[in-house]
Amino acid sequence: MTWTHPIRLADLARGPISLKLDADEPTRLALAKSLDLVSLPAFSCDITIKPWLDGAEIDGRLHAVVEQICGVTLDQFEQPLETRFELRVVPAGSPHTPSESEGGEIELDPEAPDPPDVLEGDIIDIAAYAQEQLALSVDPFPRKPGVTFDYTPETQEESPFAALLKLKGSEG
Repeated sequence: MTWTHPIRLADLARGPISLKLDADEPTRLALAKSLDLVSLPAFSCDITIKPWLDGAEIDGRLHAVVEQICGVTLDQFEQPLETRFELRVVPAGSPHTPSESEGGEIELDPEAPDPPDVLEGDIIDIAAYAQEQLALSVDPFPRKPGVTFDYTPETQEESPFAALLKLKGSEG
C-alpha cells in the first residue's frame, strides 16, 4: 500500500500551498506494519509548501499516536508524537543540488542546514515526506513512561581457586 499526495513544482508559481494530510485506517495499518508498531491510532500532518529558488521548501508539523511494545516490561503502550520538520527540494539538474568535491565526496558541515533533496522529476510526494518524518520520530528502543531498567550484576568476586574450595568443602 502506497500513500501519496503529489504536488507539482509548477503549482507553487501561484504561491504557497497549505494542506492537512490525514492517514485513513488502511494507510495507518500499513504504516504500522512497515514501522514494526503494534498500531498507529492517529497520524496527520499540517504542511506548507512554498517556492524556494528553483525548488520548494516544505514546513510541516506531524501529529501521531504510536502503540509500541516496551523493551523492558514487554507491555504495549501508546505514545503521542509531535514534531516539526523543515526540508528543501530541488529538481534534478538544478544548480542548487548538493555539490560533490573532487573524489566524489560531499562536504558536510554539522552546523549548516541540510542540503536539499533532489527530485526525480517535478513532482513532490508530500505524503512520502510525512511518512519519512514519522519513521524518524518513532523511538527504536521504546520504553513505557516511568519504567526504568535496573540491573545490577552480582558483585561477588570469585578467585580462580573458589571452585576448588567449593569442591574441597563438599568432600569433607
